[in-house]
Amino acid sequence: MAIALTLLHPSQATPVQSWTFDSESAISIGRSSQNDVVLYSAVVSRRHAEIRSQSEGWELVNFGANGTYVNGQSVKQLWVKDGTILRFGESGPQIRIRIGDIDPNYLGRIVRRSRFPDRDDLAKSQRTLHTVEAGDEATEMD
Repeated sequence: MAIALTLLHPSQATPVQSWTFDSESAISIGRSSQNDVVLYSAVVSRRHAEIRSQSEGWELVNFGANGTYVNGQSVKQLWVKDGTILRFGESGPQIRIRIGDIDPNYLGRIVRRSRFPDRDDLAKSQRTLHTVEAGDEATEMD
């Protein structure tokens, strides 16, 4: 099932940038460029969290030293639902989760990160970011 993670503007809660995934089993989030979703913030750990596809749905697992919060409450593990908003650190960036049929008009700038079967492969340093503006039809790029 498709999932989109949307970075929200810090003061207006409007979409700034989104990452969409169709069939990943796990999505890593953190400050390191090795993550699927990279957040540049001092309160975000290098490997802050992971969202895992399970038969029951999508599960968030926190690894971050500064915590991951939902509705102001610190969480270590959580089943995320469509519309869940995650905050990384008590005052860090916020990401809204969208699951299922995703309307690109509500995502802001979309980033699709190509995936490689072997994450340790040399090719990972040559990952291609595919960017399309919201509402534009996505095209396959090499």
